[in-house]
This record gives sequence, C-alpha cells and structure tokens, in this order.
Amino acid sequence: MRSSARRAARSAGWAAAAVVLLVVLWEVVKAVVPDTGWHVGEASVLPRTDDVAMPHVWDVVTRLGQPETSAAGAPTVLGAMLQAGWFTLRVAAAGWVLGVVGGGLAAVLMARWRVAESALLPWVVLSQTVPLVALAPLVVGWGGRIEIGAFAWQKWMSVALIASYLAFFPVAVGMLKGLQSPTTAQVELFRAQAASWGRTLVSLRLPASVPYLLPALRLAAATAVVGAIVAEVSTGTRGGVGRLVIAYAQAASGDPAKPWAAILAAAVLGLVAAGLVTLLGLGLGRYRHAEVS
Repeated sequence: MRSSARRAARSAGWAAAAVVLLVVLWEVVKAVVPDTGWHVGEASVLPRTDDVAMPHVWDVVTRLGQPETSAAGAPTVLGAMLQAGWFTLRVAAAGWVLGVVGGGLAAVLMARWRVAESALLPWVVLSQTVPLVALAPLVVGWGGRIEIGAFAWQKWMSVALIASYLAFFPVAVGMLKGLQSPTTAQVELFRAQAASWGRTLVSLRLPASVPYLLPALRLAAATAVVGAIVAEVSTGTRGGVGRLVIAYAQAASGDPAKPWAAILAAAVLGLVAAGLVTLLGLGLGRYRHAEVS
C-alpha cells in the first residue's frame, strides 16, 4: 500500500513537472517566434504568437478570477468552469462505467473462446475508426425514439453512450492481454487441480490482468472525458465543458484568454478523471509489481 502511494506521489510529481515545462516552453515560443509566425515561402512553419492567438499564461490565469460576462451577478470564469466540469465529469463517469463493463465482458468472452477473439477483436479495433462527429447525430436520433413507460431518453445519456464508445476499446484490449498473460505452466497447474475455467478466471487470470488493466482504465477515463466533450459539442448538450469551449471561442477576438481558459478546463478534467482511477487502483497494490505503463 505504501509503495502504491509512493508511486502515485511520484507520478503526480512528474505530472506537475510536465505542466511547468509546458508553461516555460509556451512562454519561450511566444518570446522567440515573431508575432506573425515563421514562414518558409508560402508555407507556415510555426503559428502566430501575438496576444490574440497565443496569450500569456498569466493572462489566462488572471482571466479565471474575472467575471465570465459583464452582466450583473455573473460568475467568474473559474466558477463557470467548475460547474461545467462537474457536469461533464459525471456524464463521462457514466460513460466510463458502461465502457468498462462492456470492454471487460468482451475481454472475458474473447479470452474464453479463441473463435470469439478471432470474430470480435477485428471489430473492436475497427470501431475506433468511426469518427465521433458522424456517430453523435445517429446516437441522438436513436435515443430520441426510446420511450419505455415514464422513461424518456435524455440528451446527456447520448453523451454518456458516446463517451463509453471511446472507453470501451482500451479496456477490452488491455484486459484481454492481461487475461492471456499467465504462463502455460500456471494454467496447467490449475488444470491439474481440476479447476474450472471460472475458478481459473477468478484466481489466476483476473489477478494477472491487473497490471494491464489499470493503465487501460486510466486511458479509458481520459478518453471518456474527450468523448463527452466532443459529444456535447456535436449534440448541442448544454451545461458541460464542450458548450463552454464553443461559447468562449466566440469571444476569442476580443477576449483571447477566455477560450484558452475553457481549453485548460478540458485538459484538467481529463487529468482529474485519470487521477481518480489511479486512486481506485491503490487498493490493488499487491498485483501491480509488474504493471505495464
């Protein structure tokens, strides 16, 4: 448990160092590259770095504490980001749970029968080639036709379903690799003891899959957030970070720090989601000695 906590603290330290490095690089590029960018002939090598296209980091941070709009009683940009982030995080969490359950069941099915792996795995990989922008209207259209008694499909459910679509892939592939990771000698030992496939799954394959599954769960959490944000934009769902990005982008010319604040909120939300999954994995420290990252 202590080693897991130290590993988590070390990862958090590296993450903080990466953020600091990114800020330094941002300001160095802004100081070195001309406002109009660098061009080779007609080709643009580096983008513009003027204050409209690339505001200073401290301008973005300062903008967080200022009112979102000039209207009386308007919340600060940070307050609006926190409210929108909470909405998106909950929807992404629902999508993550659906993706984890679906990916886990698919992985167990493919690990149990080789023919299932041959039939399903190509489709699992192929599913990730479908763009979300094309998928979102279809999901909204299908969901809008679902009515069971007093139950009516809500737009946020479409967003969660699209988020689960992205979370499904890393869990299915990562867990399948973990379930297949036990050596032949380990599997034969369970067979010699007349253990059923279910007992082998619970006592051998699932514990062996943890080092592969935890990174997949973190990646699934981050991709679920990405899917939720893109789906909010595509479906027009209000209240989340996706619509915040669109709304703030409309003020980019007169308030360039504002859209970058929304982009910052989206990035932080992905880190928070992955961090929460890391905390969930602290209790599985004894299985993580061979964790693959």
